[in-house]
Amino acid sequence: MDTKSVVEAYLATWNAEGEHRAKLIAEHWAPEVAYTDPLAEITGHAELAALIDGVRQQFPGFVFTPVGEPDAHHSQVRFRWGLGPEGADPVAIGFDVLVLDDEGRIRDVRGFLDKVPAGA
Repeated sequence: MDTKSVVEAYLATWNAEGEHRAKLIAEHWAPEVAYTDPLAEITGHAELAALIDGVRQQFPGFVFTPVGEPDAHHSQVRFRWGLGPEGADPVAIGFDVLVLDDEGRIRDVRGFLDKVPAGA
């Protein structure tokens, strides 16, 4: 497993729009993906796309970036991410654990929020 590539694909999905995002979801996320964090609990590609749309509408122009280095073992990857204006310090920081399926696609996400902007 190439841990860095998994994290890059994950963050690219959250940063992409339209057809490009749909392609990333189809390629890197298992169809039955489950995603759980303090603000959402969803399953499947359609609900994932809707969740990403909601976050992008709430934080227009912001981008997801890696924070620190990812860690992995077996079929699991953990990493921190930041969300903020491009080139600026993140206004939100989270910690996610991904579980990959046998094909290396993301099938389960457990997310935690470490820093959340006021009013979010």
